[in-house]
Amino acid sequence: MAVHHALFLFVAALIGGALNSVAGGGGFIAFPALIFTGMPPINANATNTAALWPGTVASTGAYRRALDGEARRLMAPLIATGLAGGLLGAIVLLKTPPQTFMRLVPWLLLSATLLFVLSGRITRWMRERTEHLQSGTRIGVLGAALLQLLIAVYIGYFGAGAGILMLAMFALMGIKNIHTMNGLKTLLASICNGVALLTFIVARAVIWPQAALMIVGAAIGGYGGAYYAQKIAPERVRQLVIVIGFGMSAYFFVR
Repeated sequence: MAVHHALFLFVAALIGGALNSVAGGGGFIAFPALIFTGMPPINANATNTAALWPGTVASTGAYRRALDGEARRLMAPLIATGLAGGLLGAIVLLKTPPQTFMRLVPWLLLSATLLFVLSGRITRWMRERTEHLQSGTRIGVLGAALLQLLIAVYIGYFGAGAGILMLAMFALMGIKNIHTMNGLKTLLASICNGVALLTFIVARAVIWPQAALMIVGAAIGGYGGAYYAQKIAPERVRQLVIVIGFGMSAYFFVR
């Protein structure tokens, strides 16, 4: 790994970790950065998962008190389908020809950016239409488990923007506490990405020198981002993420 590539990836992970701690969207920085250094796209996606996963796990710990008794009753089926979907998505990624995945990258980035842009509206829309629902019904849990399976497949395959899909799913389940929703979202994202990462490790798809460097950068950025989050308007950070997301999408469409 060239010195200038190492510096570039460290800074990208630093920024990505900071964005994740404030508004999300760190993958819009980390994944393209790996592509820019010449890493094959599937290895870049696997390495990106390895680089950002520890930060997601750390965030799960911060939400542990928000996972009350009601949330814990819902965990088992969601975790089960999350594990299955994450594994399936990772396997599909590894079976995808690199040229095909590279053609999908701009569409995946664009879709994730649009989800990020519309996240607030989608969440509000879902809440307005699910006020009457009761959480924890058998039909609701079964439907959510099936939805989680589909979302988990996407997380294992690419993952950017999956958080808003899970928040919408929790609204459909009748969960109203935003802290509980964020806690479940972070937990399930950690599990789905964790099983995908294990699959990538077994398949030797992760490039570890870059991953290790970016894990350190993302951890520092995440800590710093959480510290300075009180001094920066989250909406400004969201706007930056949106600009980056559309910019990266346009670049890969033109490339």
